[in-house]
Amino acid sequence: MADQIAGEPAGAARRGLNPKVKLAVLALVVVLAGAALAWFIHYQTVGKYLASTNDAYLRADVITVSPKVGGYVDRVFVAENQDVQAGQPLVRIDSRDYGAQAAQYRAQIGVAEANADNVRAGIAEQRAMVEQARAQRDASLADLRFAEEEVARYTPLAASGAESREKLAQLRNQATRARNEAAARAASLASAERRIASLNAQIRQAQAQGGAARAQLTAANVNLGATLVRAPAAGRIGDRTVRTGQFVQPGTRMMSVVPLAAIYVSANFKETQIGLMRPGQPATIEVDALPGVELHGHVESLSPGTGAQFSLIPPQNATGNFTKIVQRVPVRIAIDAGPEVRRILVPGLSLEVTVDTRGAKDEMSRITAREEQRR
Repeated sequence: MADQIAGEPAGAARRGLNPKVKLAVLALVVVLAGAALAWFIHYQTVGKYLASTNDAYLRADVITVSPKVGGYVDRVFVAENQDVQAGQPLVRIDSRDYGAQAAQYRAQIGVAEANADNVRAGIAEQRAMVEQARAQRDASLADLRFAEEEVARYTPLAASGAESREKLAQLRNQATRARNEAAARAASLASAERRIASLNAQIRQAQAQGGAARAQLTAANVNLGATLVRAPAAGRIGDRTVRTGQFVQPGTRMMSVVPLAAIYVSANFKETQIGLMRPGQPATIEVDALPGVELHGHVESLSPGTGAQFSLIPPQNATGNFTKIVQRVPVRIAIDAGPEVRRILVPGLSLEVTVDTRGAKDEMSRITAREEQRR
């Protein structure tokens, strides 16, 4: 009996495994080998060129809405989380003070124009006086010429005794008076002409004052228009803090406009992943808020430095103690999605991004070859 029990395993070993079991084992080995080969081929052709990261978030260029002028808020036109269009009114500030300033500058323009018109009227009168002074000067010059001619005619007669010396002296006195009169008339004409130049200068001064008032009016109108704050771009209102009746200062943040149509992905890849990453390469995006939905996009640009370089205190590694840390480079990725999906996407959502870098797989070999040739 003991011999039979001891002999059964040896006999079973000699007979071998069941052929069906052998076939199943062989099939399993073949399947595993095929799967391993398929995985290896896929990794060599595709997998090693896929760069993935879960350090990625949705971003948007959020616009802070601030007033250009100060004053009391007269009305708020929008509510929190409301969608707005570019140019849509958001807040109105009390405009009475700025309207009064504009009216004051318009009045100054009117005064300057009235002064200029008054001086122009004075110039017209002065021109008439100039013409009168010119006529008087011309008449005095004619009298002077006549008197000088008389002196010249009576001088030889007086010398020959044909005329008395008293008559010649009288004529000479008349010529002297005519000369003085002509000089006075000429001076009066010059003074009248200078007066016109002075009046023209007054016109230019009034015009300059009017120009300054117009510039001030333009600035006042700009401030008056700035009392109505409009949306700088289409988007959604967020973090609205302004209230009706509140006093706001220029530059005070009142709300934010989030342009959801221009939302993008900021993915922080390890420095070991960006060697073959180039703008335009396709990307797949998985949003935590949309499980099972795969979005598509493409690389727009790579940051000019690692995230640490743009931190408040950039690292200084030239120290005695150093621990190497793998750095990350922010990569901007555009989202190619329809409006239905974009309504759900908001800045700050977590993502997992995969970039296909196969388009640049031959570039690394070319770079290596060029560097070897350079050496």
